Amino acid sequence: MEDLANKDPFLIDKNIVIALSGGIDSVVLLHFLNSHYPGNIRAVHINHNLSKHSKDWSLFCKEQCHKQGVEFKSIDINIKTSSNIEENARKKRYNSLKSELSKNEVLCTAHHQEDQSETFLLQLFRGSGVAGLASMPKIKSFADAFLYRPFLNISKQLIVDYATKYNLDWVEDDSNINLNFKRNLLRLEFIPKLDSSFKGVIKNISRSAYHQSEALKLINDLAEIDIEKFNLVINHKIQVLPLTELPERRVANILRYYIAQRGFLMPSNKVLTELISVLRAKDDAKVILKWHLYEVRRYDNELYFFDGEPDRSNEDCPLFNKLKDQANFTIRFRQDGQRVRLKDKKHSSSLKKVLQSANIPPWERDKLRMYYINETLVGMESIGEMSEA
Repeated sequence: MEDLANKDPFLIDKNIVIALSGGIDSVVLLHFLNSHYPGNIRAVHINHNLSKHSKDWSLFCKEQCHKQGVEFKSIDINIKTSSNIEENARKKRYNSLKSELSKNEVLCTAHHQEDQSETFLLQLFRGSGVAGLASMPKIKSFADAFLYRPFLNISKQLIVDYATKYNLDWVEDDSNINLNFKRNLLRLEFIPKLDSSFKGVIKNISRSAYHQSEALKLINDLAEIDIEKFNLVINHKIQVLPLTELPERRVANILRYYIAQRGFLMPSNKVLTELISVLRAKDDAKVILKWHLYEVRRYDNELYFFDGEPDRSNEDCPLFNKLKDQANFTIRFRQDGQRVRLKDKKHSSSLKKVLQSANIPPWERDKLRMYYINETLVGMESIGEMSEA
């Protein structure tokens, strides 16, 4: 689809969810898709609570959906003030949208040609490689659903013309004129100057992003081949020893691919280079590298990747489910110097050694639940049944 006059074949018979901000782009997307696919549309608004107008924008979106007979839902998120507020907002927004989607639904966002050009230039100025310069794909897997950008090859002017033709209303986000945000600086000052000097520059930048996306598919194919051939990922952990047998360029490619698959923001080249250098560190070396909101840790020749601090509190434990309804059941956590006797063992052992033998990473050991009945230790998460020493 290269205009706003025809249906998008991809969306025929799809269950469509629109990310509705209330701005002109998403308002046009709502009107356009509802005109062509009535009855198959619902809209979700993410209220970031960053502006004094946030509630008004949510109400505006609700009214627009009501007028067009579209199911509407608003989701509130709260973002901690930080130096990277844009990334925090993006991450929380997409996590909220992921949790909202049902299997086989298609989430549509209103990103257009100019948005793609801005993304390409931002990545270029950051010194990004192929993955960054590929910018935004038109379609990608998104949890159990799909993320689709039907306007990605549509110019902003076509969107404005459509809004004018149908006399649509929209809201203006006051943060869009804040030049402290790099994207706004590009949109308001840099790209207009380029556009006046180089004919078709926005379309050409978008074309370059497409070429990079094709190259990205090829190097991702290579990463998938390497991971499968050398059995590099087991239980969501990268195996260090076989990885280090590969040339460094392919090691870097695999790490970039794996990080992208996890949905993490890509680390800087400096962080990635440091990670590659510590892969050959001593087996007992404690390796923790952090970037943005993420981190990677090495233990027992495996790499563990985390989105924020490791959290095992919601993990299921069969032993817990077996014991939780018994009388006088309590949960405790390990203490320094504690000794335990595993089931069917004659002698007690240091709990520290038991955990080491079970290959439990150090950062998880203090969080493992220990199960007691009538003050007697009967089992431990990830270890199994035992008797009090």
